[in-house]
Amino acid sequence: MTQPKDIDAQTQLELEAAAFRRLQKHLMQDRTDVQNIDMMNLAGFCRNCLSRWYQEAANERGIDMTKDEARELYYGMTMSEWKANFQTDASTAKQEQFRDAFEANVGPETKP
Repeated sequence: MTQPKDIDAQTQLELEAAAFRRLQKHLMQDRTDVQNIDMMNLAGFCRNCLSRWYQEAANERGIDMTKDEARELYYGMTMSEWKANFQTDASTAKQEQFRDAFEANVGPETKP
């Protein structure tokens, strides 16, 4: 993102942070009905990606943060709580589409 001429770097940083917080609110409070699998299939990212990017940014700055810690910070709850409250079953077709979208946007899916 380029910096507008009349906005200093700190203000731009604050505006970007505010936009991120609004996106997070939209996904976590306003549109809990939108499934991660649908987001990934349509847009190439989902809530888990946003939490992973948060974790990566923390790790790049020397802050030790696990995937689960980042997800709980982003979601405001554990993944098991999110799934129990908001996640629905995905069809086989959606799951197949997800595998393709995940590989194209994140990389080969690895199982622990």
